[in-house]
Amino acid sequence: MSDRVVVAGAVFDQGRLLAARRSAPPELAGRWELPGGKLEPGETGEQALVRELREELGVEARPLERVPGEWPLKPGYVLRVWTVRLVSGVPAPLQEHDELRWLGPDEIDAVDWLDQDLPAVAAALRCLSDSACAGG
Repeated sequence: MSDRVVVAGAVFDQGRLLAARRSAPPELAGRWELPGGKLEPGETGEQALVRELREELGVEARPLERVPGEWPLKPGYVLRVWTVRLVSGVPAPLQEHDELRWLGPDEIDAVDWLDQDLPAVAAALRCLSDSACAGG
C-alpha cells in the first residue's frame, strides 16, 4: 500500500515565506509548518493544495512548481511541497493554526519548525533563491 500524501504550500510573497503555527493536535501545537493538508481521493496535489489553503487560510492560491523531493511524516504519510503564489485574500489562521508569520530569508530559523518540515522548507528556499522552481 502506498503512502498517503500530505500537500503543503511554500507561500512566497515579496521574498518572504509564510509559516503557520499549529494549534492542534497537542503534540504538534506551538510548532511551525508550511500550511496544507491531506490529499483527498481523486484530487491532484495541486487541487488539494488550493482547497487546503482556502480552508486553512481563507485565500485563493495558485501552485507554481513542485519542490523536488518528498519527506516522510508519521508512518504511512509523505509530504510533498509546491511553491505557491497568492491570487487573492489575506492569509488568516482559520483552522488548525493560531498564528501566521511572514519570514524573510534571514528569519527562517526564528520559529520552531516541525522536524519533518525543516528539510522541505530548506528545499523550498533553494527553489526560491536559485529560481530553479520559479515557474512562470
